[in-house]
Amino acid sequence: MAKKTKFSKEQYLSWYESMYLMRKFEEKLSQLYIQRKFGGFLHLYIGQEAVVAGAVSATRPEDNMITAYRCHAHPIGKGTDIKYMMAELYGKTTGLSKGKGGSMHMFDVSKKVFGGHGIVGGQIPLGAGLAFADKYKGRDIITMCSMGDGAIRQGALHEAFNMAMMWKLPVIYIIENNKYAMGTSVERTSNVTELYKIGLSYDMPGESVDGMDVEAVHHAIEKAAKWCRDGKGPYLLEMETYRFKGHSMSDPRKYRTKEEEEEYQSNDPIEKVLQTIKKNKYATDKQLEAIHDKVKKQIIEAIKFAEDSPLPEPEAMYEDIYAEPYPFIKE
Repeated sequence: MAKKTKFSKEQYLSWYESMYLMRKFEEKLSQLYIQRKFGGFLHLYIGQEAVVAGAVSATRPEDNMITAYRCHAHPIGKGTDIKYMMAELYGKTTGLSKGKGGSMHMFDVSKKVFGGHGIVGGQIPLGAGLAFADKYKGRDIITMCSMGDGAIRQGALHEAFNMAMMWKLPVIYIIENNKYAMGTSVERTSNVTELYKIGLSYDMPGESVDGMDVEAVHHAIEKAAKWCRDGKGPYLLEMETYRFKGHSMSDPRKYRTKEEEEEYQSNDPIEKVLQTIKKNKYATDKQLEAIHDKVKKQIIEAIKFAEDSPLPEPEAMYEDIYAEPYPFIKE
């Protein structure tokens, strides 16, 4: 018997293609990094794809998104062309930030993606700032500000939460709780392991969400977005998720057991969407294969684009130090 769903066939296929692209892009980056095609740090989002996919489907294109340095999936979910992301990773002039940001600073104003931030927790007050600007200008826009379970230990979170509640800012704070801050488990860093409760001292509403289920994420974000648009202030969501890989490419993951990893991998968010598609006969094997081929082609073309693009000239390091106001800031 087919599984009853509350979403359309088109929505499931959209989720699947977006999440599949996130996964395959990250897997390819892992290979390219080992081949030394680019340097710096590389933090993969594999396993957490449902958080971004559900957040994007429950909000509007004009809504803001800002996150930490595990930031490749967020612009993909918002529709950024991966060839510009790949060029950024390669340090090329055709990259999103002309090759000056790299893996940890994916930034696409055209898609309302404001980073990618390498400073742990640095995006939390910036999320409040984005929301303040939109409220001040009277725009019906909300901000989704994501952070890891390690970043919530930063003092800036409490300052931002206090201001966000005082001024009733339209910001959804999203804790992507993948259980480990680098190699340190949540249980070893706090007496409070239900992280959504952090907002309670500010009277900020919050709840825990199954971050491995894109449907649950969509419903939670939809509810929080309405709360924000109704002028009630910020909302805190703790997405219970898991990264299938290490904190970064240099992480051997010795702090986790294979049994734990296998347990979470059996709850793969992409596989769950695929099974719903198959059970409801939303797509044939041939149609699914066409999605896989499309994604494979996109990645191949992105690599070629990055490798064929020019490196910046040395004098480029003196450019883009100061920025002109972006068009959306103007009256």
